[in-house]
Amino acid sequence: MNRDDPRNWMWSEALSMLAQAERMHRQVFKPQVSAAQHRVAWEPPVDVLETDDAVVIFAALPGVDAEKVQAVIQDGVLILAGERLLPDELKRATIHRLELPQGRFERRIPLPAGRYGAVRSLSANGCLVIRLGKLDSRPLDPRRLGQ
Repeated sequence: MNRDDPRNWMWSEALSMLAQAERMHRQVFKPQVSAAQHRVAWEPPVDVLETDDAVVIFAALPGVDAEKVQAVIQDGVLILAGERLLPDELKRATIHRLELPQGRFERRIPLPAGRYGAVRSLSANGCLVIRLGKLDSRPLDPRRLGQ
């Protein structure tokens, strides 16, 4: 292969970037050790969105019952923990590919500064959706103090 040909160099760079992207993708489900329980845990990928009145967290947890996920806010961090288990009917099946992680999971999600209330959670399209309503933390308007 002629290394002076830019097509060969570009192809080599493209393959290298694809390999790096694949390694990064695999790290999404890299097992972590939970400090609290000292057990192996995987971390589900999450999206954190903020609106004027809430912070909404989407955690990719296909096959996990939303009611069995523990969610706690501690020192400005939302901690999601639970377990994803292989269904009993599949335990005797021949597995040809198993890419979704199994077992204990835990994810620590730093929250934007603020106070939260009106917590709602639901399951939608394979995601656990947690909505943390913002508590009104605006400074008092001096004009309203005399009322």
